[in-house]
Amino acid sequence: KLLDNNREWVESITKDNPDFFINLSKRQSPKIILFGCSDSRVPVEIITKSGPGEIFVHRNIANQFNHADLNSLSVLEYAVCHLGVEHVIVCGHYGCGGVAAALGNGKNGLVDNWLRNIKDVYRHNKNSLESVEGKERADLLVELNVKKQVENISATEIVQSAWANGKKLKIHGLVYSLETGILKDLKFDINGVQDLDQIYRYNL
Repeated sequence: KLLDNNREWVESITKDNPDFFINLSKRQSPKIILFGCSDSRVPVEIITKSGPGEIFVHRNIANQFNHADLNSLSVLEYAVCHLGVEHVIVCGHYGCGGVAAALGNGKNGLVDNWLRNIKDVYRHNKNSLESVEGKERADLLVELNVKKQVENISATEIVQSAWANGKKLKIHGLVYSLETGILKDLKFDINGVQDLDQIYRYNL
């Protein structure tokens, strides 16, 4: 079925634009890199109505950006230094299974190690999180997790070197609603080293 669907998709595109794939194969020049969740219900290109080549995408469970994760760091470096993206987006989603797992104390296998960072986010925001319950608490942790990943990305030498070299690179946090299909702007943007806590700033 996947192969049949692929052929139908190709035919629908080349019908109106016969050279689409030939032109696409020559280069990519996305202006955006998006770090999102692996959840199959959050298809980045579909929910943003974007075409091939418009968004550089990296996904993992609960949209984490760990400063020791060479996978995420390599993707960020390539996007910023080689593709020249202008916007970095962290996109979480309400109803995230990874966040739900981090809220609990169950044993889930290797993913528990991956979700440890979200538990740290909980610990640092314990008062505000424990002032609400149920879905409201889970939704708040989703938002706080996105904000933390925005901070983590901004604290990298990759991003700060780009700023030091005069690049106008902006980091944003969004959350997607599975129930409505709407993307929410958290209004949590980092546009330069001046927006970072002093302890995270490199002397560049």
